[in-house]
Amino acid sequence: MGLVIESFVWEPSSTVFVFFFLSTFLSIFLFPHFAKNKTFGSFDHTVSSSFARFQRWFLAIYTLSSVMEGLWSVYGELELESYGLSKESMVFYLCVGYSTNLILGPLLGVLSDLIGEKRFCLLYCVLHFIVGVWKRITMSPSVWFANVCLSLAGLIYSFGFETWLVVEHEKQSQRNDSLNETFWLMTFLESVSLIGGQVLSNWLVDESVQHGIALSATTSMFLSVVAIVCIVKTAKEPLKTLPVRDYSIAFYAYVLGDKRIWFLGTSQACLQFATAVFWILWAPLIVADGREVNLGLIYPCFLGSRMLGSTVFPWLMSGQSLLRLEDCVVYIYAILGLVFSIVAYDYQEIRTLVVLFCLFHGCAGLLLPLLARLRTMYVPNELRGGMISLSQVPANAAILFCLIQRGYSQTLENSTMMAFGAISLFTASGCIYLLRRWGKSPHHDWHKL
Repeated sequence: MGLVIESFVWEPSSTVFVFFFLSTFLSIFLFPHFAKNKTFGSFDHTVSSSFARFQRWFLAIYTLSSVMEGLWSVYGELELESYGLSKESMVFYLCVGYSTNLILGPLLGVLSDLIGEKRFCLLYCVLHFIVGVWKRITMSPSVWFANVCLSLAGLIYSFGFETWLVVEHEKQSQRNDSLNETFWLMTFLESVSLIGGQVLSNWLVDESVQHGIALSATTSMFLSVVAIVCIVKTAKEPLKTLPVRDYSIAFYAYVLGDKRIWFLGTSQACLQFATAVFWILWAPLIVADGREVNLGLIYPCFLGSRMLGSTVFPWLMSGQSLLRLEDCVVYIYAILGLVFSIVAYDYQEIRTLVVLFCLFHGCAGLLLPLLARLRTMYVPNELRGGMISLSQVPANAAILFCLIQRGYSQTLENSTMMAFGAISLFTASGCIYLLRRWGKSPHHDWHKL
């Protein structure tokens, strides 16, 4: 008698996707109705026509940029395997990317403040266009060059668009409500765009991975050209006139010399480190169960959680909340640290891991606009790019250290890296608690917008 072993592939139920879709839809479209009786509703304000026009153009550009950012992230290891690279080589290229950001990160942030944020957003699109052209021309030799360009583009993406938004918002003297609304829309649209990038990449992939990569390069080139045209069509950005010496004095006084900025920057670095640890380890942790898993269906669950979490932000900011903004961030960081602690305990049931990871992304979707709001309260807009890029230095250094120890020396286990992520998140919670104690009175900005 022959023995037949049926393979079982674990994948999330379709009801999970319906839940995220309906919950997000209801959260967005019910908010204006329930916010009518609130004192400060995000949708209960008037915006000048010029800023409304800029806001529409900005969100369209940001969406296109997010699609480009997610287009290449879908391939990842699959693309490197198609070049015949070993695991050690893949780790090496990751280290090259983080080393590039570690060295050039602070310089790019400062240059963004000095020469203009719009120009750096334009540079982001140009880098993606160059990578698309380079991958169409040559394949395997493009790994080095493309990895460096994409790392620099991701770095600009992390601070360039947000800084451009707040500077334009301040220039047109708009109310904070419009800025809060744009913050959570950025997180929401980024998640939607990443899902769209995955769908587009999967659609472009044919039987040959190389053919799919070539089509993705063409798509990235097209999207970057469209984004460049949209950026050029926005209002002209005046030339920066702040001398380097004056900028250095201001940066030392209001960023390096302010302990509140140190607390805020440390919390941002801790979140970046924990997020990087998650994206490096989430797939190995899930497949460690031993069962076959459809990772392509789990990935949208994470982004759906992030979308839903971002829609909680306007509910939290409407009306007179019983909690200060810093209190909310403290509790969210503590929840994220608890999630990582449970995973670090080496629990390997797939369903539990997926639920915990969805909770992580839901809280992260709410946390990102909250941190952007805190930066608006404490960081001068003229120094925002330099502050954000400088805060990424310890995160990139820690990630680089973990990659070297795990990828080459094999001295770190996955659970140990997750434990480091949990410690960093609890540290971030403590930093925001200290920021609350040393900060100004509730609901008062560092400067008027």
